[in-house]
Amino acid sequence: MSKGARPFSEIGRRARDLLTKDYNYDQKFSVSIPSSSGMAITTTGIKKDQIFFGDLNLQFKGQKTTVDVKVDTYSSVTTKVTYDILDNAKTAISFTVPDHKSGKLDVNYLHPHAAFNSSIGLNPSPLLEVAAAIGSKDISIGGEVGFDTSTSSFTKYNAGLCFSKPDFSAALILTDKGNTVKASYVHLVDPSTGTEVAAEMVHRLSSFENSFSIGSVHKVDPHTLVKSRFSDDGKIAILSQREWRPRSLATFSAEYNTKDTNAAPKFGFSIALKP
Repeated sequence: MSKGARPFSEIGRRARDLLTKDYNYDQKFSVSIPSSSGMAITTTGIKKDQIFFGDLNLQFKGQKTTVDVKVDTYSSVTTKVTYDILDNAKTAISFTVPDHKSGKLDVNYLHPHAAFNSSIGLNPSPLLEVAAAIGSKDISIGGEVGFDTSTSSFTKYNAGLCFSKPDFSAALILTDKGNTVKASYVHLVDPSTGTEVAAEMVHRLSSFENSFSIGSVHKVDPHTLVKSRFSDDGKIAILSQREWRPRSLATFSAEYNTKDTNAAPKFGFSIALKP
């Protein structure tokens, strides 16, 4: 848990991760190779239907600078350079070749009672994004706004608040330019087994539509966990994850739509190796 105010992007994340993180319905394989010199190499391959694609990531960490380079199967090269200005402030510049409009500058600042994140595109008509939150380790309230200078219009404006304790977390987020309200709650049922349950309710103000998802996670043993999720659209999902060696994970996911019996169940498998 954060020791101070959490960034706006972290509001509601605990429930969101329980309900969505690691669910995958493709075949995925990744290998990460760290080194004592500060250089790390990660390669990832994904098979989706009959299409295979992947990427190669190189990361170098210095005393205050981190350089990330990513090369994918579409011959795109993405570079990000992050510099730690202070212990609680950092800036980053990123760009993708050959996309000459992809340049972006990020500034992040974290204070015991405030968190600030900003982003501006490095092109003649940039996209501006600013997010801020204030609070403490228990409660945070914040918002974010995005503005497209090419069209002189807002791309997003959202707000949210979160109340967290070690055994539970509740969040309320107003998103989609004020059109959608999301309420989520996660509760630690049994600390000894890591059993948690979570629920998320979504209400769309313009159409008065409601939707919900509920899920759980349980540690079978120190190296194995299982997750489950049910949504109001009839989809049931399960996940089993095994740490078969330190920092190396094997994950199996499955999903079935009970409201569409003609649809085939979805299955996915991923392996992440970290020697």
